[in-house]
Amino acid sequence: MPALSTSHHLLIPFAGRSSPACREALTGLRLPKLESLLSRLALVHEDTQDESTLSPPHERALAAALGIEAADGQIPWAALEAKQAGLSPTSDGDSWGIATLCHWQVGIDDVVLGDPAAIRIDAAESGALLAAARPFFEEDGIALHATPTPGRWLAQGQVFDGLATASIDRAIGYPISQWSPLADGARSLRRLQNEMQMLLYTERVNDERTARGVPPINSFWLSGTGRLPPSFGDARPTVADALRAPALRDDAAAWTAAWGEVDAGPVAELLAVYTEGADVAITLCGDRGARRFGVQQRGLARWAKSLFQRESAPAVLEAL
Repeated sequence: MPALSTSHHLLIPFAGRSSPACREALTGLRLPKLESLLSRLALVHEDTQDESTLSPPHERALAAALGIEAADGQIPWAALEAKQAGLSPTSDGDSWGIATLCHWQVGIDDVVLGDPAAIRIDAAESGALLAAARPFFEEDGIALHATPTPGRWLAQGQVFDGLATASIDRAIGYPISQWSPLADGARSLRRLQNEMQMLLYTERVNDERTARGVPPINSFWLSGTGRLPPSFGDARPTVADALRAPALRDDAAAWTAAWGEVDAGPVAELLAVYTEGADVAITLCGDRGARRFGVQQRGLARWAKSLFQRESAPAVLEAL
């Protein structure tokens, strides 16, 4: 699908959520600005898959908006970030991945991936662990680069070319076995992950974290792997990500409150520029799919058809 030319495009991840509490909250959502905007726009594109895809709908929609075509689990977010940061490719090529430090919650029956944002990794901890981890990665031909976000590193190496990995947004809160981050063919990366788990267990950083009563950093999650295509667009949409954290926790009250803020903020702003005559689009994303709405084509027959087929905002969100 070609990149959008729309100058005002709002993308909302986790606008719909199939987890129990958030799904129940859908029927009670009151989103007047979204309702008003959808009444003026038409459905122009729909992407519906099952919930087993490694790349969630909001990542597929963002990639499409940028004109990036990639296989499932191979949207090259790390390579894009490296390019934007001015990092040069090595002799091994320009294949990248994102290594996110995290806490694996060990239970009786399974191991669950916790949200990295909830374990509060600071810059000093991230730097100390990067220095300790770098030699292990380099032995496998992988170069590590720090990012402005503590606990999140860019990893560069040939092993990431063609490697499919699950988005961390798919895996948070679920057993590791359900969203195995590494393909069976990437045995060197599985070994590296085991080595890192043993290394992290002995690091002073984790001793200090345990003493403070915060979860230890005991592994990393690999995602965003792949190689950038030769050309792609730069018309990046505005992403309203306030729904992400409460959706991943299945916190219906916080998710509902966040929706209210998004409706009164970014959605209201998009509605305002639409009323001024701007070409606008809004993409609503859930667990299964994404639906993009844009300015309706002119013509009485088309207008009448879109009016007859129009759905309420909760009904649109429930279908995502």
